[in-house]
This record gives sequence, structure tokens and C-alpha cells, in this order.
Amino acid sequence: MDVLLIVEAVGLSNKDVFDEHLSKEGFLEIEGEENAYEGKATSHLLNTRTYILEVVSKGLKKSGFDECKIIFQVGENPMEAFKFSKKSNDFLSVEV
Repeated sequence: MDVLLIVEAVGLSNKDVFDEHLSKEGFLEIEGEENAYEGKATSHLLNTRTYILEVVSKGLKKSGFDECKIIFQVGENPMEAFKFSKKSNDFLSVEV
């Protein structure tokens, strides 16, 4: 399944490190689209969701950031939105 990922990271200290991490994990920046990435999913939706959240979280921590919101779609499944909470050190689901 195709994956579309949009990342809105405020205060991202090193975008190159972030992009490199996402690329290594299978998410390539969409040419001409700022903060948009695409990839492929081969596992169940729940596993893919967990993987995306983990990959973005690690990338953010490697590169430094102030706040982050992401939204993604896996295949034909509706888009899901999350906001990173520095308090819980994890992504929390938010309404679209």
C-alpha cells in the first residue's frame, strides 16, 4: 500500500538529518512538495501506523525540534493526524 506522510515540524534544527533518517526508513521526500514524504507499506495498518510514529519520533529526536504535527494516509484508509507531546515524549492522536 502507498503511504503519504506530511510533517509540520516547527523549530527543526537539522532538516537534513531528519530527511536522511526518514529516507533510510523508506520515506522519500516528494519532489516539489515541502514536508511531504511517500513510502510503501507491506504490513497491517496498525503495524504501519506504529512504524510511522516511531520513525518520525526518532527522526525528530535526532534532529532537534520545538513542536511537530503529522498527518498520514495508508492506502485508501482515511488520514490520521497526530501531535507530538514533549510531556509524554510520544505522539497523541488529534482530530482532523
